Amino acid sequence: MGKKRLPLLLALFLLLSACGGPGDPEATPTSAPTPEAAVTSQPAPAPTPEPYDGPWNPLTGEPIGEDWVNRRPVAIMLNNLKEALPQQGQSEADILYEVLAEGGITRMLGVYQSVEGVGKIGSIRSARPYYLELALGHDAVYLHAGGSEDAYAKIRQWGVDALDGVRGPYMSNSDNGNLMWRDSERRKSYSLEHTVVTSGDAVCERFAGYTGLRQEHEDGYVYEMSFVQDGTPAGGAAAQQITVPYSNYKTGLFTYDADTGRYQVEEYGKPYVDGNTGETVAVTNVIVIKTACKNTGDKYAHITVDLSSGGAGWFACGGQYIPITWTKDFPDGQLRYFDAEGEPLTFGVGNTYVNIVPLDSAVSFT
Repeated sequence: MGKKRLPLLLALFLLLSACGGPGDPEATPTSAPTPEAAVTSQPAPAPTPEPYDGPWNPLTGEPIGEDWVNRRPVAIMLNNLKEALPQQGQSEADILYEVLAEGGITRMLGVYQSVEGVGKIGSIRSARPYYLELALGHDAVYLHAGGSEDAYAKIRQWGVDALDGVRGPYMSNSDNGNLMWRDSERRKSYSLEHTVVTSGDAVCERFAGYTGLRQEHEDGYVYEMSFVQDGTPAGGAAAQQITVPYSNYKTGLFTYDADTGRYQVEEYGKPYVDGNTGETVAVTNVIVIKTACKNTGDKYAHITVDLSSGGAGWFACGGQYIPITWTKDFPDGQLRYFDAEGEPLTFGVGNTYVNIVPLDSAVSFT
């Protein structure tokens, strides 16, 4: 029995030597870790993050720097002609208002609680009285480049803190030489009226320094907006796509992206792009309200937009929509929105796009 095992052991020894066994100086010995070593090699559990308790951006419900939370926002007039696109910096606005101007075109008012870190913003166009009403509702400082005579009269009558790039000292022909300037890059391919821009840095650096305007809201000022993390309205109907006609010239389209929880915006049959980033503008909340829009009959075909009579509309978030009503005190009240039970609307955390359309606009949801 013992004689049979010896050759077997010898063969095993030779095989181990050939394969780098214990006698091979190049072999890497391996051994199982001791129980103590296995315990000490495990990573320590990650600490539980402290819950964020503010401050919050009053226009979006998102975190914001302490220095900005009580600041007066900046409201900037944005050109929306096809030939003036793309706009720049509009994707970083907390609220975008779109309203008709003369001839079926639209303009936008971008409202920014903070412009810190925002690049170029524009192109900037002229004022109309109803945009002043929207800016006043936010206690905002209003940036524009020119305006109708009625708008200039209302600026004086209503005491609007308006910084004008045409009749005021806030324009430069050199890049970044003032609060606003005619951008050299845009001047290469755009008409002169489509070249006025500002930037977040310009507003931060120059607004406080030489305008002499009040920087913060007065004591007791309270915003009417409130937010929840998921603003999908209860009992809503499907709003995967929202079509918002303004005129024969302009129709807006909002398509819900379930992966991001936001609406991708299109206009003129193309994505609505921010020229600073090349990315499509996306928003968390979509508001559509209807009101009377009437031609004044002047030679410029200016219109009036009724923002004080209230009316009906819709709110969409999370791919669902509900009917709403809206009110606004003339001229400086905030726009207020209510659900079918008359309760104040609650928004999803994030930015908001407000469409203000004529009474006969055939808005649709699919």
